[in-house]
Amino acid sequence: MALKEQILNEIKECEKLLIGIGEEWNGIFAGGEDSLYEKLGGLIKDKDYFIVTTLTNGELMKSGLDPKRMVAPCGNVTWRQCSKACTKDIWEPGEIPDDICPHCKEPLTGNTIQAETYIEEGYLPQWNAYTRWLAGTLNKKLAILELGVGFQTPTVIRWPFEKTASVNNKAFLYRIHGSFAQLSEGLQEKAESIPVNSVEFLESI
Repeated sequence: MALKEQILNEIKECEKLLIGIGEEWNGIFAGGEDSLYEKLGGLIKDKDYFIVTTLTNGELMKSGLDPKRMVAPCGNVTWRQCSKACTKDIWEPGEIPDDICPHCKEPLTGNTIQAETYIEEGYLPQWNAYTRWLAGTLNKKLAILELGVGFQTPTVIRWPFEKTASVNNKAFLYRIHGSFAQLSEGLQEKAESIPVNSVEFLESI
């Protein structure tokens, strides 16, 4: 069976689907019928899925995919926080029109790991939802798709996904990346390395 058909079949047959989206997707925008996010949504719409992304551009949140089934631990630039972190308040886009902190009058900045002091409270509720979902995947047929995740922040997706694949006897990981598709030792029986740019790979399905 060709690799693309194998992955499509894996998505169809799995009980749970875990997806990681990394830096290869940085220039991909949501919206429009030909959006890659739209295509991904069509592939997974009937599945019990969860998406983890290291991207901070907020495009995943605009994609129409279920926001209750996604988490962005590195933050989201469209959410705003005080650049000096004088408060743990986080504001939605447009909520503070002048982009000035109402508490200390310093400029606001994106609520991301690039901030001088990253306020993590923004993503924690969804992270808790993710860990609860992940706990429910044990001993379930779990397909893991890792799309374009390199080594910028490997502790968020890359290494945890490997661990998830190794501890669940019914899990299988597909690591798709143009430069960093290599697998850790001992994962060969539980994973497939696909050394192709993940954006191009998904576009070709």
